[in-house]
Amino acid sequence: MRLRFSRGVITIAIIVVVLAVGVSAGLYHLMRRVPSPLVQEEPFCVVTTPDGVLSLLPEQAQISATIAAVAARRRLPERAVVIAYATALQESKIQNLDYGDRDSVGVFQQRESQGWGTEKQLMDPVYATNKFFAALVKVKDYRKIPLAEAAQAVQRSAGGYAYAPHEPDAKILAAAFTGRVPQAVRCWYPVKKSPVPQPRTVEARKQLTRALGSLAITTKRRGWLVASWWVAHAEKYALSRVGYSGATWSNDIEAEGWRPGGSAGAGKVELA
Repeated sequence: MRLRFSRGVITIAIIVVVLAVGVSAGLYHLMRRVPSPLVQEEPFCVVTTPDGVLSLLPEQAQISATIAAVAARRRLPERAVVIAYATALQESKIQNLDYGDRDSVGVFQQRESQGWGTEKQLMDPVYATNKFFAALVKVKDYRKIPLAEAAQAVQRSAGGYAYAPHEPDAKILAAAFTGRVPQAVRCWYPVKKSPVPQPRTVEARKQLTRALGSLAITTKRRGWLVASWWVAHAEKYALSRVGYSGATWSNDIEAEGWRPGGSAGAGKVELA
């Protein structure tokens, strides 16, 4: 038996379908227009190089940038930075921990009882990194021996084998934060509407100087190291824009990376 519908019923059905489609389309476009921070409220950083992509917490990015800056000040090769990152990944996940095994603290979980310094000093990433590199350069052939051996010679950990698996990620971080790969570091953080925080560049320059020494940009690689340091510390010092070498990072969650533009050349990093 075939069902027959009146013309009125069919008309109503068509109207319902049209309205459903219209509402769905409207909701789709509305969601596309809703600012992404309503969905993503937590600050984040992303490192992108030809070898891979890593997501970092802002603290991890800040410490990574600091380690690279200290290495640059000490004129150490990228291999030293890779070893430092692999060690920090294993010991603290590149976080400045105020706890650990027995009296271990800080990024590298160094111990006051073993002569690394006071607890207060070891909680300073610049100090802790300098102590790590000072010990690393004393390791014979540290540039050539396996990473785990070099790291273990410094740390004297109970499980020195554990450093090796972190080498791939450490290489990605080193390529980005040493400035060898340009435009590799991107961060985002939510901004309070009122009052709008003002950039604290004077304080930031002091901290960068502690790690890097001279802020003079003598090469593009050094320039990208500095630019990456600023981006990693953007939330901490309320920066909304960093420009270098014809490219600009802005605190825009919809920006997938650095964008072309900006007046900063290869000899200066612009901040706002």
